[in-house]
Amino acid sequence: MFQVLDRILNILQFVIGALIISLKKVKKEIMLKYFTISSFIFLLDQITKTLIVKNIPETNFILINSFFKLVNFKNEGAAFSILSNAGGWQRYFLSLVALTASVVIIFLIKKHKKEFLIALGLSLILGGALGNLYDRVILGYVIDFLYFHIQDYYWPAFNIADTSICLGAGILIYTQFVKK
Repeated sequence: MFQVLDRILNILQFVIGALIISLKKVKKEIMLKYFTISSFIFLLDQITKTLIVKNIPETNFILINSFFKLVNFKNEGAAFSILSNAGGWQRYFLSLVALTASVVIIFLIKKHKKEFLIALGLSLILGGALGNLYDRVILGYVIDFLYFHIQDYYWPAFNIADTSICLGAGILIYTQFVKK
C-alpha cells in the first residue's frame, strides 16, 4: 500500500513541476483549465497503471467478457510495440520525442488558448504524452493493460494515455477538416 502511495506522490510531484514551469508568464486563468485536463489524464493514467501492476501479475489477465481483457504488459517500444526489441536505445529516443512533443504542445496550447476544441485536443494529447513519458523515464517501459479482440483478431494492448492521445488527435482532425 505504501508503495502505491509513494508512486502517486512521485507522480503528483512530476505533474506539478511540469505545470509550474509551463504556467510561468502565461495568463493562468485561461491556461489553468487546459493544464487541469492534462493533469487529470496524467493522474488517471498513472493510477490505473498502478492498480493494474498491483493486482494483475505480469503477462496474466482478467477476462472481462468475450472481447475484452485487462492485462499487464510491459511495452518497451512505441505504439503497436514498434521498436520494442531494439536493444534499449529506444527508451531514450522515445523519451526525447515525447518530451519535445510535450514542450511543443504546451506552446501550441498557449497559442490556441481561446480556441476551445483545439486547446482541448492538445490538452488530451499532452496528458497522455506525459503519462507515457513518466513510465518510460521511471520504469523504462510503458504499462499497457486494455486488450480487445474478436475471436483470433487482437488489437495491441494500450492504456489511458494512449486513449487520450487518440481522442485528442481526433478532436484536432475534427477542428481542421470537419468544423471548417
